[in-house]
Amino acid sequence: MALGLLCLGLALLGTLQIQALVPPLSKIPLQPDFRQDKFQGKWYAVSVAGNKFHKGNESGTMYTDTYGLKDDGSYSVTAILFRGEVCQYWNRTFVPSGQAGQFILGDRPSKILSYTVRVTATDYNQFAMVFFKKVLKEGVYFKTVLYGRTKELSLELRQRFVSFAKSLSLSDDNIIFLKPIDKCIDD
Repeated sequence: MALGLLCLGLALLGTLQIQALVPPLSKIPLQPDFRQDKFQGKWYAVSVAGNKFHKGNESGTMYTDTYGLKDDGSYSVTAILFRGEVCQYWNRTFVPSGQAGQFILGDRPSKILSYTVRVTATDYNQFAMVFFKKVLKEGVYFKTVLYGRTKELSLELRQRFVSFAKSLSLSDDNIIFLKPIDKCIDD
């Protein structure tokens, strides 16, 4: 009985610690004068950082997200990942929400209470940093992704991403630079 209560207490403490790190959206910058038409296209995920990522627990391979602009101003987003020796394809819709560069997940599953996407910085041609916040009944999770139009980005952009991730109270253990691969994502 005492062991069960101890385990429950530790689990709740872990959940509170994860949630305590989640920054409010008001602290997440938005790309000034965001241009939806220039942002569309294929992006390689070069690095990820978030309150659910820990070095050593992730597979650490690159994936792509392709943003296709639709007539209604939303994006049809196709993610291509190589997991378990197979190519996986995920399709989502990001619908504009309030401010230019901010989106919500369209047709979200009922287990997701809310899902917000914010383009925090981009030059459209080389890199983008995008923040994602997902609220579930069991907790709030966030991540930020450093995208590149190519698989390689400059040290300066990588350091800028690390600084941004650390401004979100993430540590080096929460920041993962993904290994470039050719399977699936270059097809």
